[in-house]
Amino acid sequence: MANSKKPRAYTKASNPAEHRKTLIRLLNANSHRHHLWDVFADFCEMGALAMSNSVDLAHRNERENRYLSLIKKYEPNELHRFPQMLAELTMAMEYGPDDVLGRVFGELELGNSSRGQFFTPYPVCQIMATQLIGDGKDLHERLQERGFITVAEPACGAGAMPIAFADALTSKGVSFQSALHVVAQDLDSRAVHMTYLQLSILHIPAIVILGNTLMMEERELWYTPAHILGGWNYKLGNTQERSNSQRDSVHISDECIKPLPTTKQINGHQFALF
Repeated sequence: MANSKKPRAYTKASNPAEHRKTLIRLLNANSHRHHLWDVFADFCEMGALAMSNSVDLAHRNERENRYLSLIKKYEPNELHRFPQMLAELTMAMEYGPDDVLGRVFGELELGNSSRGQFFTPYPVCQIMATQLIGDGKDLHERLQERGFITVAEPACGAGAMPIAFADALTSKGVSFQSALHVVAQDLDSRAVHMTYLQLSILHIPAIVILGNTLMMEERELWYTPAHILGGWNYKLGNTQERSNSQRDSVHISDECIKPLPTTKQINGHQFALF
């Protein structure tokens, strides 16, 4: 007689907090032989490397070598947890824009005074983004004139502020995946990987830069899949050409990187996130 029991179907967690809990459990499971801080940092970097290598041919070889050097640290029973972590992060962000990695970072108590890393809570960023957009009149005027807006975040942390801005755009009926471009920068490589991974999952067009903003330093440039697949180098280049005569242009980069150059200037239609 055939078994009358039906196979149990996979059910998605009812809220993003459950996915965060599972992600934390997986991170802790890999911390028996490694420091939890290193496991978290490696997860973010490997996720960022995998995202980048799917679209950025210019940096693929060096980043693939870096990826292979990271996975050598882990045993097979540890390695299989990293794809699960990425799946939990992705499912947590399916509920809408959120700084999931920033929350996990805080819940794991990885921030401390010696490292100098304390990320602004996401609800605070949401309030700031809402105030920045205001009634949306200026926003829609900029969109009507140029078709998109750009934002600059000079100290991005885990990416909470650009994510909150994208969330605020949604509340105004604007698709952040097509009408927003982000340039985010941080001095810390872990923060760059966190920001890049989350913006990539949300499909936000962005360039994430590793370097000291005050020194105008650019050590590494990370282009999100949405930036490359959306042809944003071309869009930003056209905007630059049209606005060269404008007095209120804002410099965001002093160096062109081939074959994916950064944009030297963005016109005055840019929001600065601080």
